[in-house]
Amino acid sequence: MLDARIVTIFPAIFDSFLTHGNPARARDAGLLRVETVDLRDFADDRHRTTDDYPYGGGTGMIMKPEPIVRAVRAISQELGAPRIVLMTPQGRLFDQEIAEDLASLASMVIVCGRYEGVDERIRSFVDDEISIGDYILSGGEVAAMVIVDAVSRLIPGVIGADSHIDGESFYRGLLEYPQYTRPRVFEDMEVPAILLEGHHEKIRQWRKKQSLARTLARRPELLSRRPLDAEEQTLLEEIRSESEEHVTDRVV
Repeated sequence: MLDARIVTIFPAIFDSFLTHGNPARARDAGLLRVETVDLRDFADDRHRTTDDYPYGGGTGMIMKPEPIVRAVRAISQELGAPRIVLMTPQGRLFDQEIAEDLASLASMVIVCGRYEGVDERIRSFVDDEISIGDYILSGGEVAAMVIVDAVSRLIPGVIGADSHIDGESFYRGLLEYPQYTRPRVFEDMEVPAILLEGHHEKIRQWRKKQSLARTLARRPELLSRRPLDAEEQTLLEEIRSESEEHVTDRVV
């Protein structure tokens, strides 16, 4: 079981999130324990202050080091040696590989920053810094939800048979192939005939080719991050050849 704590000044934000979807399924199955920790409980003044003005001037407020370090130390005493993760725009970019790594842990603590950031000294008390993208959020709470959702579904037993995860986007380093359901024809757009023939091997190859084609078109950098097997190399050559033929036909 993965035991996780989320340190935040807004614990109520997580109330609904943790009662739906895979996080709730994992918790109900006893495979994941997620609890929020109110950072204000670790402040040392009657106003429960967790932020202050920045030294040197500037706009906004900075998260104070004392409450966060107290919270991390208290949780660490309870959990043993959890991975301490700080959600910050300066962290490494979250991806499927990191999600798999976190899903393999016994325990972790996710620290949610707010305002203009955290006191730099806090970084001496964390093990990892993670960002979910190059954009600005109000705080680390939404980013923490992304982490929990991505990690919870990777825990064995949470989503039933684990084999179907293999086809999902990024799990094998490729974008997912196109998916279809009923009706067979929608506003003159038909489901590809190959999906209706019931030939499982042809469908598998079609899906792999579509996955490669979509990745090449939308996220080509992903192809350089993973080795391609012989079948994938052949399919990728076909895709590139077909693309060149299409361009030539348009020019002619």
